[in-house]
Amino acid sequence: MAYPNTSVLTANVSSTTDAFDSGGNIYRPFSVFSVLTLTLLAMLVVATFVWNLLVLVTILRVRTFHRVPHNLVASMAISDVMVAALVMPLSLVHELNGRLWKLGRVLCQVWISFDVLCCTASIWNVTAIALDRYWSITRHLQYTLKTRKKISNVMIALTWLLSSIISLSPLFGWGRTYSEGMKCQMSQEPSYTIFSTFGAFYLPLCVVLFVYWKIYKAAKFRIGSRKTNTITPMAEDLLRRRRDLGDRQSQVEVSQVSNARKRGRKPWIEQHLQRRRGKRASQEEFQRDVKEETRPQMVFTVRHATVTFQTDGDTWREQKEKKAALMVGILIGVFVLCWIPFFITELIVPLCSCDIPPIWKSIFLWLGYSNSFFNPLIYTAFNKNYNNALRNLFSRQR
Repeated sequence: MAYPNTSVLTANVSSTTDAFDSGGNIYRPFSVFSVLTLTLLAMLVVATFVWNLLVLVTILRVRTFHRVPHNLVASMAISDVMVAALVMPLSLVHELNGRLWKLGRVLCQVWISFDVLCCTASIWNVTAIALDRYWSITRHLQYTLKTRKKISNVMIALTWLLSSIISLSPLFGWGRTYSEGMKCQMSQEPSYTIFSTFGAFYLPLCVVLFVYWKIYKAAKFRIGSRKTNTITPMAEDLLRRRRDLGDRQSQVEVSQVSNARKRGRKPWIEQHLQRRRGKRASQEEFQRDVKEETRPQMVFTVRHATVTFQTDGDTWREQKEKKAALMVGILIGVFVLCWIPFFITELIVPLCSCDIPPIWKSIFLWLGYSNSFFNPLIYTAFNKNYNNALRNLFSRQR
């Protein structure tokens, strides 16, 4: 997202013989440092474009991917492909020219608009994927396939609508993007700065952090509920005493029954059963109940183990949810690390009228661009179906 005064990475600060441009900025286009830096940035541009394009081609070719959540992944890949194809190359030219824009006012406005549009859409697509995963984990019964499809389509539409509003606002007079001093930068209006930074980053940041906190709470609750369905074995001595007590009690009851029969009287247990079941109960039922009541107790001893009641379906679902939560956590973590340095500087600098060294502004900008490279890597790394589809794609080409 090309916000104000992105510096040239070709600066060789350690040298005292560097040239100065008309704006007083130090740069040396053909130094070893600049060649190495520009080569790495060019490789980043190509890798970001190719990897996201492969994800798009895979989704289009495989029919099983023509549904949620792959439509959200496709939207994210489209925004990242646009970042690599329309934004990063012109930003690289901007850096190569010492932060001077030599391509005219119209192309400057087009570049800035696509920069804000694509980067904002990429950020909100990450947020949409996190929300989809959160609802599928915590509300998998209510979040049916039909509901999931509708909600995902609404999130995609809102993502591109909000990104368009933020990116096109400067074209309707909300600040200037181009000055006569060959500078191409975002509008420096404080009101637009607050609107664009909060709409493009701070609002989705709050959403994804809240979502991951809720996912963590849901996982902790599941672990706690699973512990309540656990039988922990008692001490071996206590089990032995209970077993011996049960054996002695059974022997006493059997002896009482046999003595009562010898005297011609009904044992107490038969009298109890007769009162309980009524006078219409048959003698066979009495005998069966007597056997059940006088049967010795059986105590099962479990040594050094914990018995849990858990079905195979729950185990599979828990493993799937754990993997999805891990993927969302890494996706959010990388997103925050890549973009937060850039957006902190972009919010503070216009409001406090302070300045940051140009080299750091360029580093923060390209660190944010690199998020478009990491997004497909993270998502496909946790999805075996994508890996298999990519292998099949290359094997068919051979």
